Amino acid sequence: MATERDIVLIYSEGTPLTFARIEEILPDIRPNWYHVNLLILQIPLQPVTWILRDSYINGEEFTMDGRKVRLELIECPEIAEKPDVHEEKSKGSKKGKLILLKNRNKV
Repeated sequence: MATERDIVLIYSEGTPLTFARIEEILPDIRPNWYHVNLLILQIPLQPVTWILRDSYINGEEFTMDGRKVRLELIECPEIAEKPDVHEEKSKGSKKGKLILLKNRNKV
């Protein structure tokens, strides 16, 4: 289930439309319905509030203004592990040139 601070991809008519971050999920007076505050991640940033059932937050398709809409939870892809510097030195690799970024503006 998508929760607060999750990133979702919003589909419209089966086509990916934009990304959004779920800012807040507040209960509605009706059971299983929620006020979902989203931050649409486009320029300019746009905050919106949608009233959705819990199943819609979980990815079930719904209609909005006659269009089919769906939210898909985005999982962060795994980040490749960095090679161990000490391991490379022990294999006899050549030393690279060290560039200090803190000194780059000095001429």
